[in-house]
Amino acid sequence: MHPLIELKKAGFSYGGGDIFRDVDLHLTKGSFHFLTGPSGSGKTTLMKMCYQALMPDTGTIKVFGKDVRAMDRDDVAIVRRRIGVVHQDCQFLDHLSVAENILLPSQVAGRDVTQDVANLNQLLRWVSLTDHMNALPPQLSGGERQRAALARAVILSPEVVIADEPTGNLDWDMAQRLLNLLIELNKMGKTVLMATHDMNLIRASRQSVSARVLRIQGKQVHLAGADL
Repeated sequence: MHPLIELKKAGFSYGGGDIFRDVDLHLTKGSFHFLTGPSGSGKTTLMKMCYQALMPDTGTIKVFGKDVRAMDRDDVAIVRRRIGVVHQDCQFLDHLSVAENILLPSQVAGRDVTQDVANLNQLLRWVSLTDHMNALPPQLSGGERQRAALARAVILSPEVVIADEPTGNLDWDMAQRLLNLLIELNKMGKTVLMATHDMNLIRASRQSVSARVLRIQGKQVHLAGADL
């Protein structure tokens, strides 16, 4: 099976020093990966490389079979509709309602938003935010904001969902609730890459999903053992 996202000997430098070097990574269809590592180890940087917010300095990255360096603007726009991203800080527009924020990717993609309204209502039920659809982001709790961010990331039915420490500021119950939503997406065939520093959350997921654990260490990415 060809990987949807493939890094070969990829490297990235910043400020004159290597953040990564010789990174190999394959995300196949329907796989679930946790990305771990201490704060500042480069989890966000690696994820940005996966969804083309950053380009590698060395090596190659292929997304849906195409080298990212060979993509034009139209290619990049199409790819970004196929990858949903949950950012660490949610990045909402606070003057827009929850529903309007969730629909933003549809507008940016130039789609007829009316096509996605039914999908929106279904997503709001799925993340238990129907009663908050007209609220403004500052009125939401941390858990509600992250669930809204997840709904926004999947409004265009992407094949890959990348979540950058989505549970980092949540209590245990809410973190598990968000993880379970990501597991549900994976069971629907979505490829999921989730960054987390919470080993307990990874252990708690084992009965529900078959996931690989990737650990950033020594400026490289290693497959973690089963003794987490």
